[in-house]
Amino acid sequence: MTTSLITGATAGIGAAFARRLAGDGHALVLVARDGQRLEECARELRHTYGVTVEVLPADLSEDKGIEAVEARLRDRESPVDVLVNNAGFGNRGGFGDVPTADELTMLKVHCEAVLRLTCAATGAMRERGRGFVINVASVAAFVPRGTYGASKAWVVSFTQGVARELAGTGVRLMALCPGFVRTEFHRRAGMDTGSIPSWAWLDADKVVAAALRDLARGRSLSVPDARYKAAVAAARLAPSGALGRFSAKAGRRFGPAYPRD
Repeated sequence: MTTSLITGATAGIGAAFARRLAGDGHALVLVARDGQRLEECARELRHTYGVTVEVLPADLSEDKGIEAVEARLRDRESPVDVLVNNAGFGNRGGFGDVPTADELTMLKVHCEAVLRLTCAATGAMRERGRGFVINVASVAAFVPRGTYGASKAWVVSFTQGVARELAGTGVRLMALCPGFVRTEFHRRAGMDTGSIPSWAWLDADKVVAAALRDLARGRSLSVPDARYKAAVAAARLAPSGALGRFSAKAGRRFGPAYPRD
């Protein structure tokens, strides 16, 4: 049986991955900070899909939490075939307004945890000659704005670089870059989303379906939805100064808020 480990698995895109992979018959390892909520999600998935679901409470902003997930990924007796690095968050406020400690915590989750868990997973996967890693980034990776966008740009660059290095090993990596996705995250953060146009919103289940199609096609980058594909293409062609001005205006209008799992 294929086993998938998903971080940030109790809500949003992580929960959508859990539903889809359980529906495909995967055994699951769910990782998030809230142990009680993990158990509730696990019970529902077991009941609905009849699959094995393991829970692993871990805070990926702490070494102890990262180490616990690394150990699970390195377990040769119960191997993980698919890793979805989805856990993440953002800080409300522009650069200089957010305490440096909070920015460093974001980098710990978005960059260090992704690096370490990818290393742990791919090491075991290479021994078996197969495996998949999906690192969830954002279209913010292509628009220069603060630590959040920079951290997601790192995720994209890291993922595509490792994907090239591991070509031919049977282990494949892909960075997933969605735009605005309708989840509970914005409500939990108290973010006013009224000014975000309706066309900009994506459905989490559709984002996951698109990601898995792109993974099956062998792509190292997935940008769900034609509108965001066009936006990313335009961002890559636009002068960096213009992108910075647009990003700053968008940030003032929408207000960044990416709460944690």
